[in-house]
Amino acid sequence: MARERLARTSAPQKEPSRPSRLRIWVKRRRSLVRPAIYGALGLGALGVVVLAVRAVDPAGRVRGVAESFAHVGESLGMTVQQVILEGRRNTPTDMIRAALGVSRGDPILDFSPEAARTRIETIAWVQTAHVERRLPGTILVRIEERRPFAIWQNNTRFVIIDREGRVVAADGLDQFGPLPLLVGPGADSAGPALHDILKREADVADRVQAMVRIHERRWNLRLHNGTDVLLPEGAEAAAIQRLAELQREARLLDRPLAAIDLRLPDRLVLRPTRQAEPGEIITPRPGGARRG
Repeated sequence: MARERLARTSAPQKEPSRPSRLRIWVKRRRSLVRPAIYGALGLGALGVVVLAVRAVDPAGRVRGVAESFAHVGESLGMTVQQVILEGRRNTPTDMIRAALGVSRGDPILDFSPEAARTRIETIAWVQTAHVERRLPGTILVRIEERRPFAIWQNNTRFVIIDREGRVVAADGLDQFGPLPLLVGPGADSAGPALHDILKREADVADRVQAMVRIHERRWNLRLHNGTDVLLPEGAEAAAIQRLAELQREARLLDRPLAAIDLRLPDRLVLRPTRQAEPGEIITPRPGGARRG
């Protein structure tokens, strides 16, 4: 009986099981995993510190903390390696490069996309800009340019403007193709409305060389043949429509006229080109002058 009880209370012991492959892999790489985790936690903690200091002192000590954060990124190899630029057609690349203010090898975490966007949008050609960091080493710049609309002559100065009247270029005027010519103070801002009216009447628009602003109140149209068309203030659309009808009916714009005055709604005033009087016409003698 004693043996039987002993046999019941003394179960045979199992051999220790062999560790799994996963456990062996983790144990071998534990020396690498722990530093990576600690590094990520350190960067996260540093980011929290930056945000906390910025909330308490946005213009003071946060700059030093941000610089330390950038140096950490640099030590991890996060430096500017390339800049990708999209949407550029007329904006000089050296202006964009200067506005970015960054060079290859600079710490990318020290680069402010928002500050760079603000600087880029001060360039005359740039309407809007988008700047972003793409870690570890790429900066993406996407711009939307202003479109050349017209050549504006103000006194003796010729410049390219967009539809909002903003000057985008002062040289190389012929590289943008044929553009409307606006003349005079105020023509830069009021020109787009008149241009859109003219586009409805191709018979008139094709003969217009320049749109001239008079005393910043009304318009004259200077035609290619030298004729001036005087438009009424505030009633340009009706006058141009009337002019187009006269062109289709009587070829008025092809006549040698000095001026076509449309300022009065109930009448049309034509001023013909001045002809020389008979006494002003000099006919040279054949063979030249002779002495008696």
